[in-house]
Amino acid sequence: MNAQQIAPLLRGLTHNGQTGAIVHTVESLENADLTCKADQLATAFQPGQRSVTVEGVGHFKLGRDYDDAIHGTDHAPVATGRNAVVANRVCVVTGGAQGFGEGLVRGLVEHGALVFIADLNLAGATKLAEDLNQQAARTLAFPIQCNVTDESSVQAMVEQIITQVGGIDIFISNAGILKAGSVKTLSQDDFQQVTQVNYLGFFLCTKHVAPVMEQMNQPTHQYLTDIISITSKSALEGSNRNSAYAGSKFGSVGLVQSFAKELIVDNTKVNTVCPGNFFDGPLWSNPENGLFVQYLNSGKVPGAQTIEDVRRHYEAQIPMQRGCTSQDVLTAILYLIEQPYETGQALPVTGGQIMLH
Repeated sequence: MNAQQIAPLLRGLTHNGQTGAIVHTVESLENADLTCKADQLATAFQPGQRSVTVEGVGHFKLGRDYDDAIHGTDHAPVATGRNAVVANRVCVVTGGAQGFGEGLVRGLVEHGALVFIADLNLAGATKLAEDLNQQAARTLAFPIQCNVTDESSVQAMVEQIITQVGGIDIFISNAGILKAGSVKTLSQDDFQQVTQVNYLGFFLCTKHVAPVMEQMNQPTHQYLTDIISITSKSALEGSNRNSAYAGSKFGSVGLVQSFAKELIVDNTKVNTVCPGNFFDGPLWSNPENGLFVQYLNSGKVPGAQTIEDVRRHYEAQIPMQRGCTSQDVLTAILYLIEQPYETGQALPVTGGQIMLH
């Protein structure tokens, strides 16, 4: 076994019914609470041990939260109510540095989760993490660069997370792009780019995250973990002049259902949230290439002359007469995590625009 396998195993050995200890890999340790061989760890480890040396493998510091593991300073408040759903649990949000993902990151941190902000935009992720940690007066947010379409980048992200905290409790696959246009004119390059980010990216992330969750579950076989894909209402019905996006999201639901059937043996639940339109985020409102601009230019909304015409067209289709927000989706995410008897589901959060039947 190597350090990348030992750290998740230690999280599993410290499982308290909700989560495991934060496990930080270090280069050296003096007077570790436990020194043993890898094949002795499962039987030799005792509750309350805060430092472990596995001979020939590595050294590990344990704590209730990140600051406790690193410095022995536990500032984590006792979580109650809804906060207890994710408090001190390790979450990853891809595409988390801006827009919808940023809203999810902020909400999870407010609930006490340790959140890795995974994004191509490392500068934005770093600034967001610094702001959130300063506000919380403890280390809860971590920037990490990742290109979800590059398997080596995804693997490096997962390995870095294991080194820092020992494993992943909740993985939220949020990174996504949209290229609107008629099937008669959409370029192959645009179609492939959408498919690679929205569909292939989810597959690659699950491929590398799932074995970590399996390792965490091995000691007790009671360690529930979650993989949650953020898709769209376009995962539930076709979208005019938006075939690449809708196709990638429909495909993601197929992945969710297939992964759910395979990974439940490891106590990993796999679900997707299907949000309605997030009108106020950059995906829709970017003045240069947001969806309002794309849909106006592509003629998707007949008769629309301005961006406001396009927005009013879409708001009028929603029974609740407003777009979806990151708080709406966060509430759905917390439900899926809190509910132990739910996997393989596509949960609409659309203000009544899409109704299951």
